[in-house]
Amino acid sequence: MSKFTLPIRYAIAISGLLISYFLIISLFGWHTNPLFSLFNGVITAFGIYEAIKGYKLRKNETFTYADGFSVGIVTGFVATLLFTIFFGIYAGNIVPTFLDNFMGPWGSSTSLGIILFTVAIGGFATTAVVTLSFMQLFKTSWNTTKSENTTEFTSEEVVSLKEQ
Repeated sequence: MSKFTLPIRYAIAISGLLISYFLIISLFGWHTNPLFSLFNGVITAFGIYEAIKGYKLRKNETFTYADGFSVGIVTGFVATLLFTIFFGIYAGNIVPTFLDNFMGPWGSSTSLGIILFTVAIGGFATTAVVTLSFMQLFKTSWNTTKSENTTEFTSEEVVSLKEQ
């Protein structure tokens, strides 16, 4: 199995959830409110977390920080690209008036390309931050183990030492 098979599977699932969420909020007319796009970060973070966790479970002892980081980055970047492609098709062809409604009081002088660039950069930034954050949970600790010179006492020995 290729190193990128698992991240691409999770990326497809993440982008499917992002597209579904977008279409659901568009049914209520909330898709033009940028506040609702904050939940995209939650969906992306959950998917990246699950991808790294799944990869670590498969690799067990051979899991490295670099492997986990690359899994998170590939997962998030592919999901972002897939969602950006969908967003471009939606805003450019399916609902061409979407950009006018989306920009609202800021004016309609912004092109579809600028909006797609912004969506992609937002997804890439979210991916980088989330992956770096989650790798703090998944990395192996560099804390030193107890050395052979360290003496361990049982609770009875501690009590007897206190009594002396």
